[in-house]
Amino acid sequence: MIYLPTTKAKVLRILEKNRGQSISGSKLAKTLNISRAAIWKIIEELRNEGFEINAMTNKGYCLAESSDILSVEGILLHSQNPQIKREQIHVYKTLESTNQLAKKMAVAGGSHGTVILAEEQTQGRGRLGRSFFSPKGTGLYMSIILRPEGTADQAVLTTTAASVAVCRALSTTLGIEAQIKWVNDIFVNNRKVSGILTEAISNFETGSIESLILGIGINVSTEKYNFPEELQGIAGSLLKKNSSNTISRNQLAASIIHEIFTVYETINSGDFIPEYKSRCFVLGKEVRVHRGIEEYNAKAIDIDSQGALIIERQDGSKETLNSGEISIRTKTD
Repeated sequence: MIYLPTTKAKVLRILEKNRGQSISGSKLAKTLNISRAAIWKIIEELRNEGFEINAMTNKGYCLAESSDILSVEGILLHSQNPQIKREQIHVYKTLESTNQLAKKMAVAGGSHGTVILAEEQTQGRGRLGRSFFSPKGTGLYMSIILRPEGTADQAVLTTTAASVAVCRALSTTLGIEAQIKWVNDIFVNNRKVSGILTEAISNFETGSIESLILGIGINVSTEKYNFPEELQGIAGSLLKKNSSNTISRNQLAASIIHEIFTVYETINSGDFIPEYKSRCFVLGKEVRVHRGIEEYNAKAIDIDSQGALIIERQDGSKETLNSGEISIRTKTD
């Protein structure tokens, strides 16, 4: 089935393509072969959805540089991957959880590469049953349906690959060189700015993975005082208030999607593991391992070819962690 964009989507795409520049209503009407009254109605609908569109006499309509609303058209405009199609991207104002919806879509037959994004999540999910703070308009919350060929072990490797992909996107779009805390946290300036959650849907009879749901949450411009009190000591954002950087969340989303599928093509070869290791700031550090009710001290010494963490216990024995959580030990621990 060929997916044709609506007239409103076409107007938005033109405005996004000419962001910061005025386009006359008559030119928009002629380009789309509709009336100027219809253009005015569409502009009003877009404004009601939150798009900052200025109207200037004798100049026309202008999508402000500061306007930062997620949209399919905005993402496609910046997309570097021709394999990502319009019908694969779904943008919502509010969701309980993008991962939750992605799982429902996957079970219903959602295709490999389907992307779900939301302006806010009311029940954003993190690892180990935790919540992910997802306020409206200041973050990037997305989930991607992947159709791998493998077992549940690939879930850890996919999280590892996604961590590298997010770091690459931050580097190319913002010039930020992020670090990784095993297994799924992205840090900038010693603050957690992103978390990744990979969930598997498996066939219990064969043990094979039917789909992976890759969830990514990023604090783009959330102010410190807006984080819950328990997060203010560790959470951070990519952009500060009044920052001169004008990158849109659409551009960042497009870059992350591109990098995800680029690195996913090498999932079986593990070519991204050296980069993961170079960005992983826990290696060589004394850590506290948390595995269920068990906790113990160890030293993080390496990442294996499957993205697992190799640690050395205090008795000198080595162990490979495919799951669990670690924290960096301080001198007082």
